[in-house]
Amino acid sequence: MYQLQTKVILKAPLTEVWDFFSSPKNLQKITPPGMGFQILSGGEGKMYPGHIISYKVKPVAGIPVLWVTEITHVEEGKFFVDEQRIGPYRMWHHEHHFKQVEEGIEMTDIVSYALPMGILGKLAHAIFVGKKVKSIFDHRGLVIHKYFKTV
Repeated sequence: MYQLQTKVILKAPLTEVWDFFSSPKNLQKITPPGMGFQILSGGEGKMYPGHIISYKVKPVAGIPVLWVTEITHVEEGKFFVDEQRIGPYRMWHHEHHFKQVEEGIEMTDIVSYALPMGILGKLAHAIFVGKKVKSIFDHRGLVIHKYFKTV
């Protein structure tokens, strides 16, 4: 099991930040273009518990992969959780937390994941998967300023 945690402080009202991140259609805006991210279904409206979203992504060598996630928990304005149902990971659990702090809205992502294929999965993580996951969230941190001021 691996885990990545990132934090960013956004200078915007909580309602604005929540509205942006709880809308599946905005995920493409903050995903690296090289991922070939495309929502196939479930991209409309706001997230809710039980919401199923299907994507096509190209995480490695431009090879398309189906990724299906379910929104399992939502507490309006505070957090939501998406979990992989079909996709490249053995397990993917992504928590999105939002908290008012003095400087603005602290947004924390906590991603816990596991890879398939035992020792080969561990090797893949060491060689490229770990770096790829981190680069996706690094990209998000860099482009989020297009939508919000960051501290």
